[in-house]
Amino acid sequence: MNLYISVDMEGITGLPDYTYVDSSQHNYERARKIMTEETNYVLEAAFKHGCTDILVNDSHSKMNNLLIDQLHPEAQLITGDAKPLSMVQGLDSAFDGAVLIGYHARSGQPGVMSHSMIHAVRNFYINDRPVGEMGFNAYVAGYYGVPILLVSGDEHAANEAVELIPNVTTATVKNAISRSAVKSLTPKKAGELLTEKVSQALENRHNVEPLLPPENPNLEIEFANYGHAEWANLMPGTEIIPGTTVVRYEAKNIIEAYKAMLVMIELALCTKFS
Repeated sequence: MNLYISVDMEGITGLPDYTYVDSSQHNYERARKIMTEETNYVLEAAFKHGCTDILVNDSHSKMNNLLIDQLHPEAQLITGDAKPLSMVQGLDSAFDGAVLIGYHARSGQPGVMSHSMIHAVRNFYINDRPVGEMGFNAYVAGYYGVPILLVSGDEHAANEAVELIPNVTTATVKNAISRSAVKSLTPKKAGELLTEKVSQALENRHNVEPLLPPENPNLEIEFANYGHAEWANLMPGTEIIPGTTVVRYEAKNIIEAYKAMLVMIELALCTKFS
C-alpha cells in the first residue's frame, strides 16, 4: 500500500502559539523535534500495518521544518519551497490513501492558530462552499482519486474533517482553550493515540471515499482588506466582486484553482499596510 502524508505544524501536539511555528522565534527548534517525532509515530504505525511506500510532504511555512536525519529511514521526504502544489506536492493517483498530520481549523473558526494559508485570507470558497487548507487539499486528493483516511490536530480540526469527509478517522491530540492556548496530551501519549488511529484508519480505508471536487470550479478568496484584493487581482483571469474584498477565478479544474490560489495569496502578501 502506498501512503501519502502531509504534515502541517499548528496542529502538532503541545504547540499553542506562533512562537512554536515561526522559525524566527525561540520555541521553534523545540517544535521541529516534536513535529518530527509525531510524524515518526505515524510512519512506524503505517509501516507495521503493511504500507510499503510512504511519501511525507513537509507542509508548513517554508516547508523545511522536519528533521530528515531523525525521520524514519524508510520514508521519503519532500522538503523546501517553492512547490507547484504546496501542501499536496507529490500527491497523485499512485497513492491508496492520504493522511493529514498537524492540521488546524480554517480561518475565522475557533481552534489553535486557525487560519487559511495566510492571515490576509478570511475565506476560501469552492463553488460557494467555504473550505480551509484541509478542504482544499482534500479536493486535490479527490481529483486524483485518493481518499483522506486520517486527520490529526485539535478538536476543531477534527470536527472540520468529519464535516468534509464521511467516515474519516480523526486524532485529537490537543484541545483549544483559545486560539493561542491548549490543553494537550504529552508527545508520548499523543504518539500512542496516533499509533492506534493509524491502524484504525488503514483498516477503515475501504469505507472512505475521495472528496471529489466540482468540475470547472469557481474559486473565490475573501481577503482581509481591499489592498490584498487589488494585488491578487493582478493575476490574469481574476475579478474583484464589486463592493467586496472577494477575488473570483473560474478554473478548468481543481489543480488550476489550487495553483491560482497560491499565486493570489503570494500577490496579496505584497500589501505592506494592513
